[in-house]
Amino acid sequence: MKTVQISLNSIDKVKSFVNEITKYDNDFDLVSERYVIDAKSIMGIFSLDLSKPIDLNIHADGELDDILAALEPYIIK
Repeated sequence: MKTVQISLNSIDKVKSFVNEITKYDNDFDLVSERYVIDAKSIMGIFSLDLSKPIDLNIHADGELDDILAALEPYIIK
């Protein structure tokens, strides 16, 4: 499992993020304070405080490099 911080501070970013990760069969969790939601759930994402960075847990081994490259626009350095 790999954890990265992401920023989803606009509706367009949320929609493109969900479209990107639904291409993968792996599990993705978003963690914001005490809430953990499925990152593929657009409704779940909108229930979070999107003004703050969110932790993304990526449950993948083999495709991790491809996933990180695809999520590059959202990852906070």
